[in-house]
Amino acid sequence: MHTLTIQTKPAYPVYIGSDLIRNTGSLVQNLGDFERVCVVTDDNVEKLYLQTVLDSFGEKVQTASIVIPHGEQSKCLASLGKLYDFFSEQKMTRSDLIIALGGGVVGDLTGFAASSFLRGVKYVQIPTTLLAQVDSSVGGKTAIDIPAGKNLVGSFYQPSAVLCDIDTLSTLSDTIFSDGCAEIIKYACIYDASLFDLIYQIHDRDILEKIITRCLEIKAEVVAEDEKDTGLRMILNFGHTLGHAVEKKYHFSTYTHGQGVAIGMVKITKLSEKAGLTAPGTVKKIAELCQAMKLPIDCEISNEELFDICCLDKKNLHHMIHLILLKEIGSCFIHKLSREEFSDFLNQ
Repeated sequence: MHTLTIQTKPAYPVYIGSDLIRNTGSLVQNLGDFERVCVVTDDNVEKLYLQTVLDSFGEKVQTASIVIPHGEQSKCLASLGKLYDFFSEQKMTRSDLIIALGGGVVGDLTGFAASSFLRGVKYVQIPTTLLAQVDSSVGGKTAIDIPAGKNLVGSFYQPSAVLCDIDTLSTLSDTIFSDGCAEIIKYACIYDASLFDLIYQIHDRDILEKIITRCLEIKAEVVAEDEKDTGLRMILNFGHTLGHAVEKKYHFSTYTHGQGVAIGMVKITKLSEKAGLTAPGTVKKIAELCQAMKLPIDCEISNEELFDICCLDKKNLHHMIHLILLKEIGSCFIHKLSREEFSDFLNQ
């Protein structure tokens, strides 16, 4: 088992290895003398891992669980209200513990509920998808979607611990596994060129664990320097501005988050190459790796639709669009554009 420490305030551990879910109770016992644990999961993960997590606490701790429907549609105000009602029914206190057991939807929704119920209850992330393990479970971004866009309502609220059990990835469909590969490609593009070629070997279990650990090391470095996403941390949004637009255009149903990010990375790099801001041939490398990981690289969306949706992006500051562009594989920069300049950039 590998252990990383995320140096936020307060700092917290990330455990990476096998058979962690079975040992959840012992791994989190040092977080406090809590009387009850409430687990939030979805209807896919429930039948695979919920009982194992509950059993790990033995009889000394009261446990309860709530199951939400899987999918992005559950990351909404209605689901948030259901969690508040559930926590109230269970008489949760600030000295108790909430566990998010599932992928990014469960993690984002549960984290936001934990941050706001009683003005903050400790929670633990147990990500069960590749995407959640390498990205969304770490760093403290919690959110729900509203009709205007993705992740527009949320908070920065760090978990007390993260358990990345590699064994859970063996139950993922090819589509959901590929979803996580998009975020891994993102890390290689923005931060570590040596990781890029390694991704082609991701189906080797030892390589997979090495890749997950490296992605989390990168995120730990970035988050420690910029916890609230006002500077360096913005680089983790490479591919996301256009990717979120693609997701919203198709009502969060046609394309998964990772597929949207893959399309976003290819589209934005194609544009930045055309503008002379990115080394020639970069987009070809990204597109080939995305296709090798069974990810889409394009979709039907007009520049007008991209412009309108991107202008609502929560990462925009002072009427400026903040794009993350590549100099080359492994090196990126923040490119600030006015709305007029962004329109020209799209339509060059």
